[in-house]
Amino acid sequence: MSPPQAVTLRSPLRWLTLGWADLRYNPVPGLVHGLLLTAFGGLLLSAARDRFWLLAGAFSGFLIVAPILATGLYTVSQARQSGRHVGLAEVLALWRSGDGRLVRFGLLLGLAGTGWVLTSAGLITLWSPVPIQKPLDFLRHVVLEPRLGLFEAWLLLGALLAAPVYASTVVALPLLVDTAMPVGNAVAQSWRAVASHPGPTALWAVVIVALIGLGMLTALLGLVVAIPLVGHASWHAYRDLNASTGRRVGG
Repeated sequence: MSPPQAVTLRSPLRWLTLGWADLRYNPVPGLVHGLLLTAFGGLLLSAARDRFWLLAGAFSGFLIVAPILATGLYTVSQARQSGRHVGLAEVLALWRSGDGRLVRFGLLLGLAGTGWVLTSAGLITLWSPVPIQKPLDFLRHVVLEPRLGLFEAWLLLGALLAAPVYASTVVALPLLVDTAMPVGNAVAQSWRAVASHPGPTALWAVVIVALIGLGMLTALLGLVVAIPLVGHASWHAYRDLNASTGRRVGG
């Protein structure tokens, strides 16, 4: 396993390459994660397909908390660094450990997702000329609205609210798995990493959104591979970013 390297605009491609190698080396834990999260997403879609705000809330919460649920993949990538091959038992041990830091972080991310849904609902309710009750209403009266304004404002608001969540998690989550660092310190380190490498971390965010978006466009089936790929690649992003900001990288 190669050591951490300097972070550049080409780093996201390196992270994806290493993440794909991890998935091929030990595919079972990753594909199980992908299958379970995809099945869960399918259940959400089936249960709330005709109720836009319930669907929006469910998927926002799912996308924000999914990185917490995928932290077991960091164990796989971490083990490969030392030439070990771990199975599902070792991955599940992370959850059986009952790490309160991950639980608290997950709850905070869930609150962030709830805040986005409420803010989004307020914006569209106040701005839209017609009630938005179903996903088709949102598509017809917001996304496909020929006049500029509401959809662009909605996207901008989403980006502004998602940016601090991303900055708080991109390094913090794997750091919590890798070390005993408190949540507050891990979040601060994550923000330092983003501030030190704004270009590469912004590009990495775009890559993540694109991969997850493509997975969703394939009737969610693409998420079976996209989720573990992003999870494994995120471990390597953490190693490079953490090393580049002068902090210890475990493993």
